[in-house]
Amino acid sequence: MLSVGDKAPDFNLNDQDENTVSLNDYQGKKLVIYFYPKDQTPGCIKEACNFRDNIESFTKNDIAVIGVSIDSEKSHRNFISKQTLNFPLLADVDKVMVNDYGVWGEKAMYGRKYMGTFRKTFLINEAGLIDKIYDKVKVATHAEDVLKDWEIN
Repeated sequence: MLSVGDKAPDFNLNDQDENTVSLNDYQGKKLVIYFYPKDQTPGCIKEACNFRDNIESFTKNDIAVIGVSIDSEKSHRNFISKQTLNFPLLADVDKVMVNDYGVWGEKAMYGRKYMGTFRKTFLINEAGLIDKIYDKVKVATHAEDVLKDWEIN
């Protein structure tokens, strides 16, 4: 399990345009990495659109935002297009990053157990260390919660 103060695990994943993205690309910058279960599902749409609607506050404070799920690059392209998202989504189809960050595990819905991605967010500081971990996320206000925690308006 990762904890506040730990070095964030590195990653090398494709974004929606099949460009390779790594943690080193964000060196010296604050980074929000939010993990979500699936493109185009109600909670994931609300969360993504909340980041979309607040991206200007992140950008003006030199904070990058990336979303990560196990969906494909094509699925991410469709999600971005349909929801007019303005930040990258990483495709962790091999489940490497979700395992490294401890967000892949057994879930249950309607009495059925299955493996899936937990909705979890990590705030990474300029030194590549974890500043905060959100285990519980309110999808409709998550971006505002992150901005408040980093004391940014």
